Amino acid sequence: MDKRSLWERLRPYVLIAPAMVGIGMFVIYPVLYLLYLSFYKYNLMNKAKSKFIGWDNFQQILTRDDFYKALGNTAIYTAGVVTLTIVLSLIIAVWLNKKSRINALVQAGIFTPHIVSIVSISLVWLWLMDPEQGLLNFMLKMIGLPTSDWLQSSKTALLSVIIVSVWQNIGYYTLIIVAALQSVPPSIYEAAALDNASKFKVFTKITLPMISPQLFFILVIMTISSFKVFDTVKIMTGGGPNNATNTLVYYIYGFRTTNIGYSAATGTVLMAIIGVLTFIYFRLLAKKVHYQ
Repeated sequence: MDKRSLWERLRPYVLIAPAMVGIGMFVIYPVLYLLYLSFYKYNLMNKAKSKFIGWDNFQQILTRDDFYKALGNTAIYTAGVVTLTIVLSLIIAVWLNKKSRINALVQAGIFTPHIVSIVSISLVWLWLMDPEQGLLNFMLKMIGLPTSDWLQSSKTALLSVIIVSVWQNIGYYTLIIVAALQSVPPSIYEAAALDNASKFKVFTKITLPMISPQLFFILVIMTISSFKVFDTVKIMTGGGPNNATNTLVYYIYGFRTTNIGYSAATGTVLMAIIGVLTFIYFRLLAKKVHYQ
């Protein structure tokens, strides 16, 4: 084999080598080390007392009420954020798909929260939801409705965090759906008009199937990101009140120094949950996605 033929064979591997090194260092190695730590009782403050304990961390997870509380909060948060974001983004996208002079301005406006730091967004919403000085309660008083404790009540704290997350993400996913709607061939709608199809049938039988790949992408990505929520909870509630907003990642964060092994085991369980959900999505919904 001459040098030219050898280079032709090796060139693809050489070109992807830098990316594979990065993936190995920052993805594969951390995951393997996470699995390794999950079998140890590892105290960051006193490494000398660290020892191998096998499956004890996982057994402890299954017997702790605070873990199930965090898992339930995360499931409710994920269901709320994913459902509200997809529904509202779809409604806004359908409206923005109509040609109008203000569409560009509206799209820029709703996309802005997505590029703003979550710290800034959380601080603004902390003021808006303040029970005494907040703008939301002030507006409720103005129209004669009862006020809310928002983040200070265990009954409304998780809902308040969901509202903030939906508000931040809705613009980004709206633009994805708008781009999907604009890629649908007009000839399909013209054929439906000739058949006197109603707007509801056009939307359910043509529009939704045609944009189903983008909706499926949003569903999977949002489910994964929602299960990993941390920043909003850390800044706005700290997991309270009474663990009402304590999510899995924040729960893992709570053991970062006292028992890293238990945190690693919980992280492994979280990774498994996300993997199972993604697998279920692909098994149940992937066949219903219409690719042009």
